[in-house]
Amino acid sequence: MKRKTKLMLNSASSLLYQAITMVCGFILPRLFISQYGSEVNGLVSSVTQFLGFISLAECGVGAVVQSSLYKPLADNDTDEISRIVVSSDRFFRRIAYILAGYTVFLMAVYPLITLESFGYLDTLLLIFVISISTFAQYYIGMTYRILLSADQLGFIQYTIHAASLILNTVACILLVKAGASIQIVKLTTSLIFVAQPLILTVIARRRYKINRKIKVTGEPIKQKWNGLAQHIAAVVLGNTDTVVLTLLSTLQNVSIYAVYHFVVNGVKQIIVSLTNGMQAMFGNMIAKSETDELNRSFDRIEWILHTAVTLAFSITALLIIPFIKVYTANFEDSADYIVPAFAYMITLAQAAYCLRLPYNIMVLAAGHYRQTQTSAIIEAVINIVVSVVLVFRFGLIGVAIGTFAAMVYRTVYLAVYLSKHIIHRKLRHFLLHIAVDVIGVTALFFIVKMLAPDFYTMGSVSYLEWLILAIKVGFTALAVFTVTNCVFYFPKLKSAFLSLIKKK
Repeated sequence: MKRKTKLMLNSASSLLYQAITMVCGFILPRLFISQYGSEVNGLVSSVTQFLGFISLAECGVGAVVQSSLYKPLADNDTDEISRIVVSSDRFFRRIAYILAGYTVFLMAVYPLITLESFGYLDTLLLIFVISISTFAQYYIGMTYRILLSADQLGFIQYTIHAASLILNTVACILLVKAGASIQIVKLTTSLIFVAQPLILTVIARRRYKINRKIKVTGEPIKQKWNGLAQHIAAVVLGNTDTVVLTLLSTLQNVSIYAVYHFVVNGVKQIIVSLTNGMQAMFGNMIAKSETDELNRSFDRIEWILHTAVTLAFSITALLIIPFIKVYTANFEDSADYIVPAFAYMITLAQAAYCLRLPYNIMVLAAGHYRQTQTSAIIEAVINIVVSVVLVFRFGLIGVAIGTFAAMVYRTVYLAVYLSKHIIHRKLRHFLLHIAVDVIGVTALFFIVKMLAPDFYTMGSVSYLEWLILAIKVGFTALAVFTVTNCVFYFPKLKSAFLSLIKKK
């Protein structure tokens, strides 16, 4: 199977998976809030975030293992692949023991934090049942999942994940309607998701001839501790907001944060899904020393991602409050979900994250973990410090400001690092992209908010009215960004259009 074919399959299957994730994700939180209330939904979100630390190996050591596999896969070096797989399994087992202890600690301590609202045993059981699926997804067959991704076969796992999500959503709806407790619902989810890594392990073992008894001398996985350190910082960054709100604010604010975060995170994951397979593709080019092709591909992908990110998140910023109004219209709850300033700030923060994607992907493909480790730690520290300082005065908005500040810092750092150490080009390319992004977003907001605000307003609070508004905003945004790209990037736009015509 050709490299471009694999990239297309990975991108398409990942995009479909994210679409299913968003649909299922919209259904379940609303169902939980309606049935159990905002505090229970906030508790589930908080517990899930705390257990998110179990994901350390996925993008930390996992990314390093994946980078180490590019060259032996390109060279069909079965012995080296076997050494990396065996070494990876040993490492993940050690991490598993540590994180099992963390889960036990969380089960003992976390229920004390929420004792005023929930019984100790109820919270303990909830943590336990949620941890089953979280732990299993990351540590049963982790190495084989990484191997499939490194070989640009991620579409296999996206298909399995999508099927599991649909099955889980149907099961949850039936259980909630039957009056089951939140613990029973989450236990069912865990049992469904445990099957995913088991199936992937069977597929990988049949595809690859791994010598499990091969002697491992030296360290076949370079910089694995640097990868772990980077992802510890990334997990801290991703969980800071919920942890700060849990400890220094209220579970209602956690629930509000979770609803908004799900919307913007869904958009983020759709953008990320477009990049799935790119790291493996770039890694393959680097392993084969295809420098010219690498630079051409990166230049094209950088432009596509900047355009996609600004288009998607500017639309999100304009539609998120109208959507939340519709989504929470029938909530019989004291929580106020309409917080415009927070909506804009959290959207900006996730947009800043997505703008870094082309630069971060290239850094990971080149295996520069140790060199960029300090910046990841600084990013996490910025988020913690700013969020803690501002949460007392600004609440939800304060933690969003902290996330935005951290995201902006690392995005700029990665763009600068890439220009100096990997593709060796002037920083003006990045600055031009940012300037064009700002011009496009400003023009769109001027049209929607200043030029014709009455045209871009819902007639009533309903999904149909929101859909009509979304169509108006979407077509306007598409027109604005098409004009902007014609002015600043006409050759790229023409090339993309001609390529699309040829494919048809």
